[in-house]
Amino acid sequence: MYMLLLTVFTFTALLFSGCSSKKYFEPAKTFSASNASASYSGNMVDLSRNGGTLESGHYIGKAGVSSIKLADGYRFLNENNKYVLAANPEGILNVIDKKTKESVRAISLHIPVVSASIQNGLIGYILNNNTFGVYRMSNHSKIIESRSEKTFAIDTRAASPMFIENLLVMPMLDGKLIIVNVADAENAKIVYISSEKIFNNVIYLAREGNTMIAATPKRVITLGNEGQNEYQANISEVTVSGSRIYLFTKEGKIIALSHSLKELATSKYKFAHYAVGTAFGGRVYALDQQGSLIVMNADLSKKKIYDLGEVSEPAFITGRKLYKDGNVIDLSKLGYE
Repeated sequence: MYMLLLTVFTFTALLFSGCSSKKYFEPAKTFSASNASASYSGNMVDLSRNGGTLESGHYIGKAGVSSIKLADGYRFLNENNKYVLAANPEGILNVIDKKTKESVRAISLHIPVVSASIQNGLIGYILNNNTFGVYRMSNHSKIIESRSEKTFAIDTRAASPMFIENLLVMPMLDGKLIIVNVADAENAKIVYISSEKIFNNVIYLAREGNTMIAATPKRVITLGNEGQNEYQANISEVTVSGSRIYLFTKEGKIIALSHSLKELATSKYKFAHYAVGTAFGGRVYALDQQGSLIVMNADLSKKKIYDLGEVSEPAFITGRKLYKDGNVIDLSKLGYE
C-alpha cells in the first residue's frame, strides 16, 4: 500500500478524527439493505478523492471497478474519459490510455503526488511538499511549477485540481486555492480558506453552476455571484446537491446550507462519526463508521437507518453507488420512507 511520505492520518485516525471517547452511535432501530447490496471482488487498500485502489491493482472510479490494472506500487489518483492517472512513492505520475490499457507517459516529479487532474492534454498536480504544477503532454514540458508554504501534516482527503475553462484551480495543502490561468501561468490568484497550522489542506473542491465550493477540515467557502462566503465547522465530509451544500461534522451533525452558506436545516446523531456522505435525488446519505447508513430527505426532517456492518476498509461513493468492504450498495434503492 502506497503511503504519502508526509505525516498523515491513518485510515483509522481519519474515521475517528475528533473522537477521543469510545462511545458510538447506536440507533434504536435499523433496517436491512440486502435488497440494494451486491459483492465485488477485491479489498480496498488506498483511497483518493476520486476513487480507490484495490489490493489486486485494479481501481474503483466513476464507472465502478475498472478492468485496468495499475502497475505494482501505484495508487489511483484520477481519470477522465480518455486517461487514468496513477502515482507511486517515487513521485512518478503514470498516464494510462483507457483504450489500450497501456502507459503513454511516465512523468518523473521526484516527490510523491497527492492529487492530480487531466484535461485537454494538460495535467494539474499537487505534490506532498505543497508544490503545484501544470504539465503539457504534447511537448512533454512543465508550464509552471511552484512551491507554496511548508506543511507539516495533512488530512488524507486531499481535493484534486479543477479545470474551469482556461483556469486551473489548485487546492493546496496549506488551506488556500491557487487559481492559474493556463495562458498566463505566472500571474496566479490566491484565495485563502483557513490558516490552521496542521491538517489544513483543501479536502473538497467542486463547482455548481456559477458557484465554486471549497473546504478545509475547519471551514467551507463559496465563491460566486454573491461574492465570497464562509462557514466554520469541524468537517468530516462535504457534498453538494443542486442548490444545497451538506456538511457532515465530527460532532455527528449534518447541516444543510445554501450556496451563500446560510443554514437551512440541521440534524444531529449523537456519537456518529461519518466515513462518507453524499446527496442526490432529494435524499441525503451518511455512513457512520460503525455501519449505520442514515438516509434522510433534503430538509433533514425524515430519516431511515440501515445496518451495513462496521466499516473496516476505506469506503467510497461514486455516483449512486457506495463501495464498502467488498460490497457495492445501490443507494438509489434505499429511501427514508
